[in-house]
Formats: sequence, structure tokens, C-alpha cells
Amino acid sequence: MRYRRAIVEAEENTEVNVSPLIDMVFILLIFFIVTTVFVEETGTEVDKPQAVSAQALEKNSILIAITAKGQVVYGGKEIGVGGVRPLVSRLCREEAMPVIIQVDKAADAGVLVRVIDEAKLGKAKNVSIATDPASS
Repeated sequence: MRYRRAIVEAEENTEVNVSPLIDMVFILLIFFIVTTVFVEETGTEVDKPQAVSAQALEKNSILIAITAKGQVVYGGKEIGVGGVRPLVSRLCREEAMPVIIQVDKAADAGVLVRVIDEAKLGKAKNVSIATDPASS
């Protein structure tokens, strides 16, 4: 009789507490949401030139695009050459972020030079030009 009673009591007490598991899942979810870096794209497609010396740059950067028509675009909106300096100075206020310019092959070189100058006047420490890696 004792043996049966012990088995019945053991079966009744085998309950899994999932509260700590749910807490751990929420903590991990919050951690991954907070540490994720969101890259803001330029909002326009450009035909970038190819370069053999192309390198991957930081994900946390300011992306500015220059279209074939000479439009300067950030975040899907045309900001013009005059909008580059205030944009860069505002975004680089807390930390020095690199500026990456995605320029179309057919864009005017004068517009590119003016955008680089405006970015440097906006206190950008590093200004780079985006290229596609050349295929060998």
C-alpha cells in the first residue's frame, strides 16, 4: 500500500513551472531589440561604379545618394547640396559617424565634390564613396 501511495503522490507533484522560462525569453527579446543596429537607406537606387579596392564599412553611418540627374537624396527625400552640412552636423553631434556617399556612375563629378566639401564642413571625420566590388 505504501508503494502505491508514494507513486500517486509523486505523479501529482510533477508540475513544470514555465514562469522563469517566459521571463528569460522576454529578457532575451528585449536585449536583441535594444542592441540591433538599424541602417537607414538612402531611398533611391544608384548605379555605383566598380572598384577593386572596395571595403566593407561600418553599419552605423550616414548614407547620402547622388543620382544620375544630380539630385542629393537622404532617407528617400531630396535634400540638395545645401542640406548636406546641416544634416551631417546634426547627426554627428553625439558621435562621429562616417559619411558614405552612394554616387551614380553618370552623376556630375562637380556635385560629388560639393557634397564631400559640405560633409566635411559639417564636421564629418570620414567621408567615403560607395562602390560595387569588381568581379575578377
